[in-house]
Order: sequence, then structure tokens, then C-alpha cells
Amino acid sequence: MVLSDTKILEEIEKGSILIEPFDPDALGTNSYDVHLGRHIALYKNEVLDAKQHNEIDTFEIPDDGVVLHPGKIYLGVTKEYTETLEHVAFLEGLSSVGRLGISINANSRAGDVGFCNTWTLEITVAQPVKIYKGMPIGQLFYLTVEGDISNYYHVKKDAKYINRSMKPVESMMYKNKF
Repeated sequence: MVLSDTKILEEIEKGSILIEPFDPDALGTNSYDVHLGRHIALYKNEVLDAKQHNEIDTFEIPDDGVVLHPGKIYLGVTKEYTETLEHVAFLEGLSSVGRLGISINANSRAGDVGFCNTWTLEITVAQPVKIYKGMPIGQLFYLTVEGDISNYYHVKKDAKYINRSMKPVESMMYKNKF
């Protein structure tokens, strides 16, 4: 079940959901709009290797924006830091962003219960498009979880994305055993 606006506010009051900074104007009927943070990154190598650490170059988006081009994976980050301790947060791109040919998350839509961080965005574009820090980029939906939770993400021994960051984080696939 998706939480309504009043239920999201109740859960924030209760402390099971944290959004920093919180802007009441970003609260929709059943979601919360998140915004593009100041930093964006590109992988250093043209060929990425799933078994190796693929390093990134991170830069700040200038005030007058930056043009993204097709054929590249850009890693962005949300301005908002979030914590979800009793719900599954589900991130979707805004339809207005999609209508510009921007996709923000091909694979990482759901955050595990206990995810506490900013959200790294996997940004691809269908044609060149100019983006700006602070622009609305996506919306978080909060889903209820049925049953007890015994394996919260933020306390898992092998959790790869728990270090708080205001910058995009590269893939940590190489830490998996395969």
C-alpha cells in the first residue's frame, strides 16, 4: 500500500521517515518530489568491468546548467538525504523529466528498509538536454511492509551503499562474489 500525503507526514513526525531538507511544497498527494543535487559524475573508462572498481570523475553542476548527451551514463544525486526505517521507498522519475527524454533510474528504483542516504541517480538521455542543480527530478513513494524485518539495510554487514554522501556513488558491483 502506498502512503498518502497525510500518512507520510505522520511517519515523519513519528521518526520512521526522514527527509532533509524537507519542503512542504514538494509533498504530493501520495509522494514526495526530490531534486537534483549539486554534483554529477561520469565513469573514467569507456569500458566498464563488473568485477573491477570503476572510478568516476565528479564535478559540480554550474549555475547555468550542464548539457547531457546520449550514449553515456551520468551519475547524479538527490539533494535530499532520506531515511526509511519502516517502509520501502520507491523512486520514480517525474513525468515532466521523462518527457524531456531523461531517465533517472533504470534499475535502482526501490530502497531497502533501513536505507539512509542520498539517492544516486543513473541518468541517461534520449537526446542532448540541459539540466540544472535543484531541478525537480523524481518522486519518492513510500510503501508499507507486511511482517517483521530482521535485516535492515543500514546495519547489514555487507551493505555497500551506507556511507553518507552528498555526491554520486559509483557501482560497487565488484564487491559481490561471483
